[in-house]
Amino acid sequence: MSAPRFLSLLTAAVILVAACSTSGSGAGPYGAGGAASPAAAGGGASAAAGGVVLGSAASATFGTVLTGPNGMTLYTHAGDTATSSTCTGSCATAWPPLTATGQATLGPGVAGQLGSVTRDDGTTQVTYNGLPVYYWQADTKAGDVTGDGVEGFSVAKVAAPGAMPAASGAAPSPSEGGKGSY
Repeated sequence: MSAPRFLSLLTAAVILVAACSTSGSGAGPYGAGGAASPAAAGGGASAAAGGVVLGSAASATFGTVLTGPNGMTLYTHAGDTATSSTCTGSCATAWPPLTATGQATLGPGVAGQLGSVTRDDGTTQVTYNGLPVYYWQADTKAGDVTGDGVEGFSVAKVAAPGAMPAASGAAPSPSEGGKGSY
């Protein structure tokens, strides 16, 4: 076999192995947890087994926004409550919920109250100030805030110390019409 052909085959094999090793791990903008469970990555932050650490980032448009352990912007849905998430099925594919198998914690300088809700599929979704939080599939890098206003979702803004965010108005359910689609 000629050297150029051997190098071409070797390169193809390396690319194939690399693609296979990352496609099953869920690597991507949501970390090692994959789109269905972006929280599982932990984002390099120290947390209890299965826990996640939420952070914040400055946004010129929205002020200080809440971020997942991978630095990606988190969102809330106006149709959700402290005890339930209305985003399931194709909605949860477009808006992957931040889930955790352990205790979620707030990073340094992030004010607010964390909790959790059990989703219909049995996973535990993290809540911030009483609302379940989600990623948005169209955000591809830290700092993106492209999901605000889509299907009743809003950027999760970090509350000032001691403050609770005002309740937002009613929003369409994720399956109803509105800006954007799944």
